[in-house]
Amino acid sequence: MFKKSIRGGVHPADHKALSSDCKIRHFPAGEQLHVSLQQHLGAPSTPVVKVGDSVLKGQLIGASQGHISAPVHAPVSGRIVALAEQTAPHPSGLPVLVLTLENDQQHRWAEMDVVADPFALQPEEVCLRVGAAGIVGLGGATFPAAVKLGLSLKTGVDTLILNGGECEPYLTCDDRLMREAADEIIKGALLMQHAVQARQVLIGIEDNKPEALDAMQHAAAGTGIEIRSVPSRYPMGSEKQLVQQLTGKELPAMSRAADSGLVVHNVATARAVYQALFLGRPLISRVVTLSGGAVTHPGNWEVPLGTLASDFLNRASGFDSTPARLIMGGPMMGIQLPNLHVPIIKGSSGILALTEDEIQQKNPSPCVRCSSCIRSCPMGLLPLEMAASIRSGNLKAASQLGLSDCVGCGACSYICPSSIPLTHLFNYAKGEIHTQQKAKQKMEATRVLAQRREVRLERQAREREELMAARRAAAAKKAAAEAEEQTS
Repeated sequence: MFKKSIRGGVHPADHKALSSDCKIRHFPAGEQLHVSLQQHLGAPSTPVVKVGDSVLKGQLIGASQGHISAPVHAPVSGRIVALAEQTAPHPSGLPVLVLTLENDQQHRWAEMDVVADPFALQPEEVCLRVGAAGIVGLGGATFPAAVKLGLSLKTGVDTLILNGGECEPYLTCDDRLMREAADEIIKGALLMQHAVQARQVLIGIEDNKPEALDAMQHAAAGTGIEIRSVPSRYPMGSEKQLVQQLTGKELPAMSRAADSGLVVHNVATARAVYQALFLGRPLISRVVTLSGGAVTHPGNWEVPLGTLASDFLNRASGFDSTPARLIMGGPMMGIQLPNLHVPIIKGSSGILALTEDEIQQKNPSPCVRCSSCIRSCPMGLLPLEMAASIRSGNLKAASQLGLSDCVGCGACSYICPSSIPLTHLFNYAKGEIHTQQKAKQKMEATRVLAQRREVRLERQAREREELMAARRAAAAKKAAAEAEEQTS
């Protein structure tokens, strides 16, 4: 086993004790659920139901659109009462198309397609069923799992890695899943191994989760799956860092793990695969950590997708004090919510209500060039130099310094003694570069269209001239023939 640890990283206070000892409880669905059609990376799903339709629990209500997309299913049985844009769980507060489902409290399931022996299926069929179940990466990236499995099968990966790191502070949903559903995770991992035809399966779990390690090692006994303890150092849960820790391979810049014979999935994704293939159940709920100093009763709940964050927080716990910041996900890489009137989606690993003391927000001061950000960067970048280039408007220089390799982990911002929002600067610069590239592509497309128009107009003018010349020649020939006929 490769022993060398990742470069950089930080040790933020984990605050996991707030919820790590709380068993997963099932959160009852409310009277209405607001199911977003954009719960994954890629094209949003297309509604296949209309207002007034009755639906069953687990029924398809949004079909995948295009290659990179994922379907969505009804989390409860009931009636579609609205199809309209609502606030997205995103700091921009931009709207997304949402299906509002009125819960009939009957829990009537749609017919589930259960396979007697999922391991007897062809690998391609496993991928298709994972896709039909609407499974996406549940670690936060929300990339459609079937697409990732299918690409890995085509490229021929050697190793499947499951990420049980959960390095983000406060979050314990994966920890509890590994403790309470280890058998399901292992069976899901074996199915994913079958789907990609991988030679080996490695599962990395941070060493601050001894109970999860024990449960997973017990469940994996005799399966050939290796459960490995990794150091609890943020951002160990990031794909590139976990791969390096477990295999010693450093993924090249601008490359995918599959290019190095690897594919990485989250442990919660493996459990969802188990439920889809063994139980015929699509992804209609997920485990969510509710935590933070402002929360009265932190814990972990299996929450139906589409549950409003406000409904979840108020019914599951309530507040001890007014939160200073609301976050969906973890405090390092999660998103700050504009309000709580947003639905739980497939990528919602946690809802955090943090107090002023937990945030410890300070006004930025000038950089003292202490190089703490450089030492903490797990990608070996130069955050202070990139930030200086961005502030001066030189995005090209920032790109040359490796801006595209930044994984946005927030370690540099966390460790900075001057409280400079480095990660915010990098995300801003990435957005600006993307906008500039899109504008450049649009200008290039416009130039090509203008050139094609010019060529087309020249061709049409030439064709008109040729047509007129042919007509003149025909008229002259006709006139000559008539004159000859009159002479004779």
